[in-house]
Amino acid sequence: MAFRRLCERALGRRGPGHLTRLQGRALVSSAAARGRCEALVYHKHGEPLRVIQLQTLQSAELRDSDIRAQMLAAPINPSDINMVQGTYPILPDLPAIGGNEGVGQVMDVGSKVTNLKPGDWVIPSDAGLGTWRTEAVGNMNGFIKVPKNIPLLCAATLGVNPCTAYRMLSDFETLKPGDSVIQNAANSGVGQATIQIAKAMGLKTINVIRNRPDLQQLTDSLISIGADYVITEEALRKPEMKELFKKVPRPRLALNGVGGKSATEILRHLEKGGTTVTYGGMAKQPITVPVSALIFNNVKIRGFWVTQWKLDHGHGVQYKENILAIVCRHINMGMMSMPSTEVDNQFSLICSASQDHSLEK
Repeated sequence: MAFRRLCERALGRRGPGHLTRLQGRALVSSAAARGRCEALVYHKHGEPLRVIQLQTLQSAELRDSDIRAQMLAAPINPSDINMVQGTYPILPDLPAIGGNEGVGQVMDVGSKVTNLKPGDWVIPSDAGLGTWRTEAVGNMNGFIKVPKNIPLLCAATLGVNPCTAYRMLSDFETLKPGDSVIQNAANSGVGQATIQIAKAMGLKTINVIRNRPDLQQLTDSLISIGADYVITEEALRKPEMKELFKKVPRPRLALNGVGGKSATEILRHLEKGGTTVTYGGMAKQPITVPVSALIFNNVKIRGFWVTQWKLDHGHGVQYKENILAIVCRHINMGMMSMPSTEVDNQFSLICSASQDHSLEK
């Protein structure tokens, strides 16, 4: 939370005087009007509160195939923190700007840019752009256009969590309407995306969360976005789980974003031959797989990393555009909404100055 407040103070709590209009179409910071931008920069790895600094940088020169985008909103994801700490598998050269996800509005384009125009909303096609800044310049192929008729904060969080959820639901088991999926970290960004995409696919979700003082509030929040069953980690270990499986079939797919005992418990409830897919390890504990689950239930243990998935597909941008089109369609149909930051402190948003003001479209 302290880091979230730092980001908000740095980029998201500006007064109206910090903004100027550009040709009556969009809003830019006064720093950008002077050929400069503000960014959250780190020159060494370490804890974010210790190593990140707000700096004013010279704006990059716009080349023929480049676009210039004003960043409108950017999330703080666990992987962003890991990058700053230096523990993520892919690390940018230092000094680096934090953030891998977000949405920007195109302000200017180079002479050879044909796929984007000023006013378009764009998101990064890959990790490493550094989205915790007021302005970004890069090759047009490093950005994907997204529709402007979806909520801004949905657009800012399209690139990682919904894509991860969609691929895990699609790639590991052949699921049909009425089948069930069990997941821990159900209130995370991926967890909330999984609930909503699974609902659209006709799947039932069993959602595991930690016990907490506001348990009923969180349960109600997850049910409101489509969760079928919400249970605590402790309930997983109780005999009453047998009663649940009289109402819903045992899951063929388990999604693990925690690790440790939580991962072990959800895989115990898999149908024979089912698959556990690990995409995160927030508990920072190894997964223990019971021998009986392997021998008698023939469960499969897999991993998923959306960054590697994109690298493994030669036309990653096209594949990602297809997924984004599906997710955006769900959003426009009212079947998906942005992750709730009220119930998940591991997910926070920072916004550039223009976020505090209405944007003309």
